[in-house]
Amino acid sequence: MEHVLYERQGDIGILTVNRPKALNALNSEVVSELTSALDEIAASDIRCLIVTGAGEKAFVAGADIAEMQNLTPEEAAKFSAEGNAVMEKLEQQPMPTIAVVNGYALGGGCELALSCDIRIGADNAVFALPEVSLGILPGYGGVQRLARTVGMAKAKELAFTTNRVDAAEALRLGLLNTVVSSEELMEAALKMAGKIARNAPVGVRGAKRVANESVGMTLADATRLEVNAFADCFKTADMREAMSAFVEKRKPEPFQGK
Repeated sequence: MEHVLYERQGDIGILTVNRPKALNALNSEVVSELTSALDEIAASDIRCLIVTGAGEKAFVAGADIAEMQNLTPEEAAKFSAEGNAVMEKLEQQPMPTIAVVNGYALGGGCELALSCDIRIGADNAVFALPEVSLGILPGYGGVQRLARTVGMAKAKELAFTTNRVDAAEALRLGLLNTVVSSEELMEAALKMAGKIARNAPVGVRGAKRVANESVGMTLADATRLEVNAFADCFKTADMREAMSAFVEKRKPEPFQGK
């Protein structure tokens, strides 16, 4: 792939949008490559996925306006649907995902970051949904996911005004989980990913699935979902080893994911 890079470091995967000269803007080629990469990653046994952008200026600075400007309404619907499908693939990855926001996360970049479970930002991170200033609206699920993250009123404000949110404000709003210096960014992400990867994969993936699938459910339905996921963990050798080690006051063997 030309515009998307993927590497694996042990149990951690690193997916990078690689168009630094275009500030990693999302065009049809990038969307297609992300689709292929995410399909392969979903079928792998990695325990955490890091998503970032190449270079030091941008995570992803939006969708490619030059490609969008001459689309017909029918072509625009296809463009939006394909982008939404990528965001959904990322959101539904079975393992936890961490967005490493190294600069601008505008438009489609904000939507890409919102599709990850956790977001770690550099102190120069900037978020915005600028679409209405271009005569359109966020087309990759931005308003929906932003509302679920920062609340409906704030999401509407940001979508209507196109106001930019710096790293400190993003942290306050819950748009970022943590902020570090640019120099410490990847190290901090790998440290968090490593901690996630050392935990029981069945439990971690189950916790993510329960969290995602419970959105919109009643509390009673959500807790029933959790009961079933909890019970599934008792089928695993990892659970038996970890609990035996706890009772026996010894260090458990590393989790095997089974």
